[in-house]
Amino acid sequence: MAQRGMGQNIPVLILKEDTTRTKGRETIKRNIQVAKITAEILMSSLGPRGMDKMLVDSLGDVVITNDGATILKEMDVEHPAAKIMVEIAKAQDNEVGDGTTTVVVLAGKLLEEAEELIEKDIHPTTIVEGYKQAANKALEFLSEIAIEVKNDDKKVLKKIALTSMASKVVSGYKDLLADIAVDAVLAVREFVDGDVKVDIDDVKIEKKKGGSIADTTLVNGIVLDKEVVHPRMPKRIQGAKIALINSPLEIEKTEFDARIRIDMPHQIKEFIEQERSLVKEKVDKILEAGANVVICQKGIDDRAQFYLANAGVLAVRRVKQSDMEKLAKATGARIVTNVDELSSDDLGEADIVEERKIGEDKLVFIEECKNPKSLTILIRGGNDRIIDEVERSLHDAISVVRDVLIKPYIVAGGGAPEMELAMRIRNWAEGLSGREQLAALKFAEAIESIPLVLANNAGMDVITVETELKALHKKGKLWSGVDVLNGKLADMMKLDVVEPVVVKEQAIKSSTEAASMILRIDDMIAAARMKGKPTEEAPGYPGGYPGMPGGFG
Repeated sequence: MAQRGMGQNIPVLILKEDTTRTKGRETIKRNIQVAKITAEILMSSLGPRGMDKMLVDSLGDVVITNDGATILKEMDVEHPAAKIMVEIAKAQDNEVGDGTTTVVVLAGKLLEEAEELIEKDIHPTTIVEGYKQAANKALEFLSEIAIEVKNDDKKVLKKIALTSMASKVVSGYKDLLADIAVDAVLAVREFVDGDVKVDIDDVKIEKKKGGSIADTTLVNGIVLDKEVVHPRMPKRIQGAKIALINSPLEIEKTEFDARIRIDMPHQIKEFIEQERSLVKEKVDKILEAGANVVICQKGIDDRAQFYLANAGVLAVRRVKQSDMEKLAKATGARIVTNVDELSSDDLGEADIVEERKIGEDKLVFIEECKNPKSLTILIRGGNDRIIDEVERSLHDAISVVRDVLIKPYIVAGGGAPEMELAMRIRNWAEGLSGREQLAALKFAEAIESIPLVLANNAGMDVITVETELKALHKKGKLWSGVDVLNGKLADMMKLDVVEPVVVKEQAIKSSTEAASMILRIDDMIAAARMKGKPTEEAPGYPGGYPGMPGGFG
C-alpha cells in the first residue's frame, strides 16, 4: 500500500504489496455482521428445545451436538471477528463449564443493538462505555437476586446438574448422569485453608462403545484402558499393594553406538546372565517392598514379566503420565523414578485390582480405594457419537456442580434472571444522563433476548411471551421464566430449574468484553494471502478475505 508524501508525487511504501485495508464505519459494520452470523448459527441450539448441529470435517468425521463451544471449535472459523466469538465460548467453557451458547448469543445481540446506535451517529466509544456501566450494574443486580444454598446439599446439586443436561441429546438419562456427576465432584472435593477446591481433571473419563447410556457407571478408583501384560499373571488381586513406577523394567539401550567384544562362547552366556540378573534385581526390589500390583509408565520386558508372573504379581505397562498421577491420588501411592528407592511406604492401596472385558476390549479396574481423590466415570453407549455427547454433557454437569461448591449461590433458569435484570437495568438507566443511557437501554434489550430465543426455539409466540413475562416481573414475580418443555410461562424455581450464579456472571462479563472489543476496531489491515490456489474474492471485501460476509472459510 502506497501513500503520497506531503506536497510530493513520490509514492511512499508503508505496507506490503497486495495488503488490504478497510477503516471507519465500514470495518465496524463488517465485524458486527460476522459476529451476528456466528451468534445466529448457535441461536437455534439454545435451551432444552434447541436443535442439534451436524458438523462434518474434511475427513468425513461427524460430530452431532448442541454444545456451543464444540460447534464453534468444529466449524474452524477464519474471520478474526468470528474467532473472538470462539474465544469467549472457550473462556466460558474453561471458567465455568456451561453457558457457552448463551455467551455467544448474548454477544451477538449486544452487537446487533449497537449497530442501531451507530446508525444514529452515536460513537462506538460511547456505546462501549454505556455497555460497561450496564454490565457492572447487571452483576450488582444479579448478586442481589441470587439465593445462597448449602454447598453440600446433594438435592440442590442434583437440580443444578439436571438443569445443565436438560438441553442435551442425553436428557433421557439425565437422572443417572446427574447422580454420577454429583457423587464424582463430592468425592474429589478438597478443603484448602477453609476454601473448597475442586479439580475436575481428577475425574477421569473412560469411554467404551457398547451397551447403552444406562450402563455408564462411576468407579470408585481408576480404570486403565490396558490389559495385564502376561497371560500367567493373576487377573484379580484383592488387598492390592500398588507400586507406581515411571522407569522401564528392562535393560535400556545405550544412547550411543557400542560394541561388545566376545572372544569365547562362555562370555555370551555370562553377558546374558548379567542382563538377567539386573532385571531380576529390579523385580526382587519390587517384591521386597511388598507390592503385588505393578503399574509401569514405561516398558516391561519379557524376563521381568516372567519373574513377576512367577511371584503372582499383576503388572500393567505403558500407562499414560496423566493416569499415573490420577492413580497416585486415588491409591495414595508415590510415583517412583528409581526402583532401587522403592519401599513399602511408597505403595498405594486398593481393595480390588482386576482385569475385566468390557465390550471387545480388556480394561484394568483399580477399585475401592481408601478415600480416593481421583476416580473414573466409565461411559457406555451404542456408538461413538452418543458416547462423545455423553462426555460433553457430563463435563457440563460436573462443572456446574463444582461452580456451586466453590460459590454456593444459584438463580432460576428459563430466562427468568435475564428478564429481571433487563427490567432493573431499564429503571436504573432512566437516571443516566448523556448518550450512555441509550447504550444501557440497548444492553437491557440484548439481555432480554435470552428468554425470547428460548421461547422461539420452543415454538411459542415470542411477542406474547415478551409482553406477559414483562408484566409478571413488574408484579414482582422474580423467577417467572419460559417453561419450554410445557410451552408456557412458570415459576422456574418451583420447577427446580436452577443454575449457578457464576455461569450468569461469566456470560455477562465475557459477552460485554467481546462486544466492546469488536466495537472498538475501526481499522483492519489484512496481509496478502499465501500464494496457492486462487480464492474467489468475497463480495464487498477487497482481497477476498475468507468467510466474508459470513466469516467462515
